[in-house]
Amino acid sequence: MNSSARKWGTFAICLLVALVPNIDLTALNQAVPHLSADLHPSATQILWIADAYGFALAGLLITMGGVGDRIGHKRLLLIGTAVFAAASAVTAYAPSAELLIAARALLGVAGATLMPSCLSLLRRAFTEPKERTMAVGAFSGVAGLAVGLGPVIGGALLDHFWWGSVFMINVPLMAVAFVAGAAVLPESRNPVPGRLDLLSVPLSVLGVLGLVYAIKEAAAHGVDELQVPVAALVGAVSLAAFLVRQTRAAEPLIDVRLFRRAAFTGSIGTNMFAMFALVAQSLIFSLFFQLALGWSPLKAGLAGLPGAAGAMIGGAALAPPLIGALGRARVVALGMLVSAGGFALFTTIGLHTSYWAMVPAMLLSGIGMGLGLTVTADTVLASVPKDRSGAASAISETATELGGALGMAVLGSVLNAVYRNVLDLPAGVPAPAASAARDSLGAALQTAANLPGTLAAEVSAAARDAFVDGMHAALTCSAGFAVLVAAFALITLRNVPKVIPETEEPELVSAR
Repeated sequence: MNSSARKWGTFAICLLVALVPNIDLTALNQAVPHLSADLHPSATQILWIADAYGFALAGLLITMGGVGDRIGHKRLLLIGTAVFAAASAVTAYAPSAELLIAARALLGVAGATLMPSCLSLLRRAFTEPKERTMAVGAFSGVAGLAVGLGPVIGGALLDHFWWGSVFMINVPLMAVAFVAGAAVLPESRNPVPGRLDLLSVPLSVLGVLGLVYAIKEAAAHGVDELQVPVAALVGAVSLAAFLVRQTRAAEPLIDVRLFRRAAFTGSIGTNMFAMFALVAQSLIFSLFFQLALGWSPLKAGLAGLPGAAGAMIGGAALAPPLIGALGRARVVALGMLVSAGGFALFTTIGLHTSYWAMVPAMLLSGIGMGLGLTVTADTVLASVPKDRSGAASAISETATELGGALGMAVLGSVLNAVYRNVLDLPAGVPAPAASAARDSLGAALQTAANLPGTLAAEVSAAARDAFVDGMHAALTCSAGFAVLVAAFALITLRNVPKVIPETEEPELVSAR
């Protein structure tokens, strides 16, 4: 196979691999009511069914990036696709909630191998800067598109098949990726990898998991719960110990010298903060379409596709030429400002707004985030040696996970706080029902279903109006935060060149 065919074959395989886990992640939301009726999980088990994948993924990204640099990213990707397919089949036919949770955790372990491996393989396959940026942009755009397609595909499958079908669809797709990958993918590894530092692995896992768990619990139950400060302390101490060890170990899991590069450090920070702002769209509009407007999951999934399409346009089509015209810092800042404009437009949307009036806001926010996140992801890859691209990609993805979790917690708290403060329930609502209605829009709608007709309609209307006010507040915060990220990018990436020179030793390259 010639080099051009191998390059574009690598591109196609990586796009397929990006598609599957992200479809699976959002399709699960549609499957939960169906699997609940079949397996009868407790409320706590339902939370673990949803979170097991994300916890395993976030905790192992850094480890898997380092493993890939050592054993080869082609080999790790093939292992990951095989395990993902097997775990998907176990998930689909899980006879109990306990086995389903274990299978979802195994899916997360396999998922942690995929993103760093794909980005490292793309880094090696695409050596020309504009082509590499396009490839990274398309890869990121497909991942975003998959998030939007998940509810669509999940809804269509659940209309005709059992709940496990949303997981079984992964098996043939990952089988195709495995067979094609074995034949097409080039190998990508560090030629002098050294041994895996086994003590660094649990430190990195505890550090990331502790912080992610603390953020999620704080969002769900508040900071007063004992497990929140305990988890945060364990996470912070473990992560600090991990970083100290990386500076002293003879063969560290990650090379902390990478952080000497302004391009690398600035891009990691921008990525994390951008995800903080981006999470508003995926979180809030899923609730808005399905609960406030009463749309079906399938219709809501289709409605969100313009944002995903905008991300692909911004990342794959607009980012490469704009880098050459404006430079990396200005393109990232432009993307964040365009996203801020999209978030600001969202604040004009209400319960009676035409869907077509929402499309420009979705397109703007999608295009802006596609621009910003593509350039930062490409900069991370370009600013490190090829042999360390797996670890670098894993650091970037871990920062993204932390930023998304933090955004979910903070923006969700803003939405809920405003919702509770402005909710104006009609007279005559019993005290227990009023207390439940103030918890969330979903709880209010469930409570209203048990009230008399006129009173039920008034409670539902009041809750929907309050939710829209909370949504506007959260999106205003997102718009303001996106502007701050734009300023951060202009400062931290201001001296990064349009074309970053190749390097084999990160410590020898100045932060120009």
